[in-house]
Amino acid sequence: MSSKMDTIWSKLDRKATAISEFTMRQYRTRVSTWAIMIAAFLALFLMLLFYAEAMNSEVEAIDNDNDGLFNEDDFDWDNLGAYNSSVGFDDDGDCTNRTTVSQRDTNDNNIECDIKIVWNAISEEWVIEGDIGVDEDPDEEKYVKEAGHRAFILGIGKFGIVYLLGIFLPLFLATGLVREEMSSGTMHYMLAKPIARGEILLYRIIGYLGIVWPYIIVICTLLCVFTGLMGPGDGFFRWADIGVWMSIAWATMMVTLVYGMIFCTFGILWKNGVVLSIIFAVWELGMAFVALFSGGDSPIQHFSVIGWGLTIVDSGVAMAWADNNTLITMGLWGGGHENMDWWSGFSENEPLPGAEPLSAFTGNPGLGISNWLSFILSTLILIVQAAVTWFIGQAIFKGKEVD
Repeated sequence: MSSKMDTIWSKLDRKATAISEFTMRQYRTRVSTWAIMIAAFLALFLMLLFYAEAMNSEVEAIDNDNDGLFNEDDFDWDNLGAYNSSVGFDDDGDCTNRTTVSQRDTNDNNIECDIKIVWNAISEEWVIEGDIGVDEDPDEEKYVKEAGHRAFILGIGKFGIVYLLGIFLPLFLATGLVREEMSSGTMHYMLAKPIARGEILLYRIIGYLGIVWPYIIVICTLLCVFTGLMGPGDGFFRWADIGVWMSIAWATMMVTLVYGMIFCTFGILWKNGVVLSIIFAVWELGMAFVALFSGGDSPIQHFSVIGWGLTIVDSGVAMAWADNNTLITMGLWGGGHENMDWWSGFSENEPLPGAEPLSAFTGNPGLGISNWLSFILSTLILIVQAAVTWFIGQAIFKGKEVD
């Protein structure tokens, strides 16, 4: 019995290896494959030139509290771990030097000279309540570069890699994965051997992934190294960003799997399957914008592939950048005015540059479960989508005549 099972598995291995290697060899010898990958590579790294320029440019300091001094009471955006967090430090002493406890604790949280950030479950937003004179004059350059760095990673990660790279690679590489072999007649050579059509479809997809997945990993690794070295911070490298880039890479790998199966099935269904693929890509673009404008809270985005892919990224961001919501909230607040009477509280100020783009690109996993579970659940759903599409594709393939 053991010998028989070994023989079966060895035959499967030979079939899978032969078809997958044949598929990868086809991709490697096509000029179109290299043209698509090089074009995507150049487009992404062209964006790094703008990023590098932004990281090396100076940001003008603003006297937020109108006291004639600049950046003397900077933001402290660390320590966000729960829905209620106390942050802030009175660097310049204009709160700690006040004479009474009530003047030093104007937000009534029994902590003197701090900033209270509270999650409002009704409005579903963070609300900032600061003691007067705390963090009212932030360092604009420090904040803008940190927020700009994160916004760049999320912007290029979500839309440049997960969506654009994740959908255009399958569109050009997977739509004709089986259809071209059917039209050219080379499919007869594969079918001449004792192998099911469902297996051919599966092994062709494995060959496609053998080209696409390493390419995605290389792209994300290079971007991670570049931004990790160029990004703001006191250390040599921004190690916390690795978790975000890993989430971006994993999400892209998952969506290229599902898109590859869907577009390949469209190609089997119709010789002009690329038309169906383009229509589907437009739907996915709409869902990407829904995810963006809703902050990840719209249920409709989960009726798509990209919606689950972006949930993976949002879950990874929440775990890698635990202080991200605090950073956004304080940047949208923008600081206060010290020259107002203490009982008036902070007056509304203009958001700091970088806060609104970071807020726009940051999303909530929106599943009502922990970030780890959101990550795992989204991955499993994408794998199920790919499996269901394969089942449909192989059923269509079985009923098709090969030219």
